[in-house]
Parts: sequence; structure tokens; C-alpha cells
Amino acid sequence: MELFGTAGIRGRVDERVTPAMALQVGQAAGRDGDEFVVGHDGRVTSPALAAAVVSGLESAGTDVVDVGQAPTPALAFASQGRRGVMVTASHNPPADNGLKLFADGREYGDDAEAAVENRVADGPNPAAWDEWGDATKTAVLPAYRDAVVEYAGPHGADPGRLTVAVDCGNGMAGLATPQVLRELGADVVATEANVDGHFPARGSKPTPETLVQFREFVAGDADLGIAHDGDADRIVVVDGDGEIVHEDTVVAMLAEHYTRAATVDDPVVVTTPNASGRIDERVTAAGGRVERVRLGALHEGISRAQRARDADTAVVFAAEPWKHVHPAFGGWIDGVASAAVLIRLLAADGLGTRRGAITERPYRKVSIDCPDDRKAAAMASLETELPAAFPDSEASTDHGVRLTFPDDSWVLVRPSGTEPYVRLYAESDDVDALVAGVASIVESAVSAAE
Repeated sequence: MELFGTAGIRGRVDERVTPAMALQVGQAAGRDGDEFVVGHDGRVTSPALAAAVVSGLESAGTDVVDVGQAPTPALAFASQGRRGVMVTASHNPPADNGLKLFADGREYGDDAEAAVENRVADGPNPAAWDEWGDATKTAVLPAYRDAVVEYAGPHGADPGRLTVAVDCGNGMAGLATPQVLRELGADVVATEANVDGHFPARGSKPTPETLVQFREFVAGDADLGIAHDGDADRIVVVDGDGEIVHEDTVVAMLAEHYTRAATVDDPVVVTTPNASGRIDERVTAAGGRVERVRLGALHEGISRAQRARDADTAVVFAAEPWKHVHPAFGGWIDGVASAAVLIRLLAADGLGTRRGAITERPYRKVSIDCPDDRKAAAMASLETELPAAFPDSEASTDHGVRLTFPDDSWVLVRPSGTEPYVRLYAESDDVDALVAGVASIVESAVSAAE
């Protein structure tokens, strides 16, 4: 049985993430600590699944604090000093749901998830009847929103002259981002801010296609747009012309800011192999360095860097596309905190100024069909074939095959962990030619792996 993916447990509620499974996971996780906080998003199925999780935790002898409906970052905030379970499928379709586990504000790592999974496989193991835990209810949103406002305050400038549109997408952002940005002083126009688990306004994943109407609105009525996914851990930024700012450009802006503001000699930004070289460029210019970890493992990268650091080193920011961790605030992915810090930074210098310092080369992402049973053989071949085909590149095989060229263009080839594809990411002034050349080699390797 494989319960956990790269972002907790997810799947359809009629096939995978059932109340029975939620109860089993709750009971298995309950052996990890004496107190858990439990929250859920606005999906139709979330309250029932949260109730099942609470029952499982209590039957394991664990006390539970039920925070009700909340963004995932707010649940993570509440899990500091204890453990937590968030019922959410993030940006997945409305028929899906999921479970994400936290310990002291950080997502469970591989070992902790494996321990829970093994206990589920072993079968029910409740505590003695007179050792079951108790459940209480409390509100976390006021404290969370206040903490985000306080954290963002020292960054940038007063956004009082900015009109910011926020597309909440009928998700959890409606409970946090507009309120936080208004408290910071911005003129906020919130759209689709009512929570509705059917996501009637648009898909819960904000994309150029699902944000067409919002982008048109921003172009006519706002200086800036912010859009979130269903649980408000992801963020998409729209400029005043209604164009989506590339996700790596947003990361580069935040990474540069945190690096320049750092008070240590060795500020580190953690990101993933598919992230743009523009991040490295701005972090290096600000006096820091970049470390890369596999996708979905930002928390592991932060922990590893912090374990290895000395007094002069600190992780100041961590991000993969659309998802940001602000270590000085907490160890979780937080789209609301990103929105708060960004509007203050852009109020100080303007998006054009900050964006103008960043080299925005063409970027492409391509998915190449590859059955799961061919992935290992294809990738083994590509570890030698790709460097041989591009001898002027520097090759790394830590997280797939990444080639970096003398002009700082690059390409990454890696197997998808969830779908029958090999992913190809590339950034270059001549990106189409680079993608075509690499894709041809990848397709041949997949065919030869039969």
C-alpha cells in the first residue's frame, strides 16, 4: 500500500480518501503525539473526513483541537508546538480530497509518513477505552491573520496606494488574504471570496486558462492581482496589464529580497531542480547561494541545511514554483504570507523595477509519454546519453538529469512521480531548439526501454 505522495494523501473520496481511510490514518498518526490540531478546507466532503480523522486520533489516546474550516497555512501555524492534520486536496478537482500531516509547523517527512503508513497496514490499534482523548473546538484564523500582518510589516512600504484584486477561487483564501491585505493598508477588491466546495467560479488550480476573467478584471481595475488555489498555499501574481508574472520571477524577487535583508554571512535559498536560473542570478547578486532539493521536499531541504549550518549560515527563503516557505515566519508553505510580503515590496519599488532586474529567458515545460515500468531504464540511459549529446554542458544527476550550459541556459529531465510521463524543463534564449533536441533523445530512450 502506498498512501502518501509528494503532498500528503490525495485521491477521489469514493475510491481512495474515504471516511474509513481517514479514521485509520487518524488512529495511526495519533501514536505520534499527545495533541493534534485538525482543520479542513471548504470541500463538500471535508467536514465528514475531518470528523473521521478526529475520531481516529481520539481513539488512539490523543487530545484534539478542532479549528474547523481554515487555509492550510493557518492549520500549519496552529500545529506549532504540537501536531496537525489538514483535510484538503489543495488544487485538485472537487470530487477529490486528501490528508496532510504536520509536526511543529512542518509537513511530515518521508520517515514519519512511512511510520503512519506501516501502522495503517498493521490494522486498528486503539488505546484502552479509558485512555481515549478529548476534543475541543477553537478558532485559529484571528491569530493567524494577525501573525501574518505582524510578520509582513517590516518588509517594503505601506501599500495604501495600491489597488489589489484577490481571486480567492471559492477556496480558503477568502478567509485570510483579503483581510490581511486590508489590514496592511491596501485597497482590496476580493473576487469569488465565498467558500464553495463545488468551485463554481473556476477550477481550484489557478492557471492562465482558469484566470482569464480575473486577468481581464485586473487589467481594467487594479494595480496588481493575487490568485490562490483551493487551500491558499499556492499563489499566482498578475500584473497591472492582466499578464501572469512567471512563477520563477516571483520566486526570484522574494529570494533576492530575503537574501539582501539577511543578517548572516551565508544566506541560503532552497529551491528545486526545475526552478529557473534567474533565481540563482538574483540570489548571487545579493550575496547568497542556492541549494536544490527534489520536488515536494522543501521542508527536507530546509532541515538539512539547518542541521549543517554554522552560526554564519541560515535558510532565508525556500520555494518551488507557486509555493513559498518563509522560514522566519514558519516552516510551512504559505501563499497568504507571500501575498502580504509581496504587496509591501511592490509598494516600495514597483513591480516594473523589481522585475526589470531579473533576466527572464524563455522557459518551457514538456511532458513526454513514458509508462511507469519504463521510467527507470529510460532515466538510466539518459544519464549518459544527454551529457554525451551536449558535451559543452555541466551535468548533474542528483534529481533527474540537469544540464547547465556556459551561457547559464539549462534543461532538466526527470520522471513524473504521479503520472506516466517524463518531464522536460528548459530555459534558454533559443528554448525551442533546446527542447526539440533533448525531447528527441528522451523519446528514443523511452522507446528503447521497452
